[in-house]
Amino acid sequence: MDLRKITKNYELYIFLLPAVILTLCFAYIPIYGVQIAFKNYTPAKGIWASPWVGLEQFYRFFRSYQFKIVITNTLYLSVYGILVGFPLPIILALMMNSMTNTPRFKQVLQTITYMPYFISTVVLVSMVTLFLSPNGLFGQLSQFFGGTAKNFLADPPVFAHAYIWSGVWQGMGWGSIIYMAALSSIDPSLYEAATVDGASKFQKIVHIDLPCIAPTCIILLILSAGGILNVGFEKAFLMQNNLNLSRSEVINTYIYKVGIQSTQYSFSAAVGLFNNIINFVILTAVNWISRKFSETSLW
Repeated sequence: MDLRKITKNYELYIFLLPAVILTLCFAYIPIYGVQIAFKNYTPAKGIWASPWVGLEQFYRFFRSYQFKIVITNTLYLSVYGILVGFPLPIILALMMNSMTNTPRFKQVLQTITYMPYFISTVVLVSMVTLFLSPNGLFGQLSQFFGGTAKNFLADPPVFAHAYIWSGVWQGMGWGSIIYMAALSSIDPSLYEAATVDGASKFQKIVHIDLPCIAPTCIILLILSAGGILNVGFEKAFLMQNNLNLSRSEVINTYIYKVGIQSTQYSFSAAVGLFNNIINFVILTAVNWISRKFSETSLW
């Protein structure tokens, strides 16, 4: 990096400094504590004095009966979330981009779809719990059609659907913003030429919109694949109960329980490190595949 350029634009680097300091404090300095995953850590002895046990904590996790459960549940929710949550914001953005003759309706639709994003996770889970309770909307509908009112969230197979679709409802509108921005950068002359050639709206979407936003879609898909084992802790934990635990126990909730509630710090650190390593490997592999078969990649 040219020192003269830094000196010339030092004001910009001063503005950047707080972000760099925060990143160092919360992203890089804590890496020092990763070593407790390879030790039998106790707070009384501290990190350095705790005995080194190597990969014992990892072997313990692999041999645990919970290993298959948490990995299966995490992968299922992640893949389900990508399959459902990735294409829907694209479809919504394409729909709104095609509303050239109804700008007022387009603005109203954008506002309505963006609003759920600003609902907190606690409020969202409370809404889901209320809707799926015996006296809630789905319980009443079940009774109306001759079924029985029950607590649907206590049914393990229902958990995944409630978790994913509530997330889609909350984030679909906000997620479409990126695609709307990509669509707004398309040269209008492409649409004019397609209109002259007699192309329909669907043909314009297939031959103009989708190819132009494909790089953006690929980058976001790579990022989604890189966090495939990072199912959100807060929402999963709040939606858990003793009856749906067989489907709702994911890696992040498991880490919390063994690390904070059971004070097994080394074991929980090993599970978390394993999670991050797998995510990194998947991210690297998906990025390599994308670079091999297309011109778009993260690096």
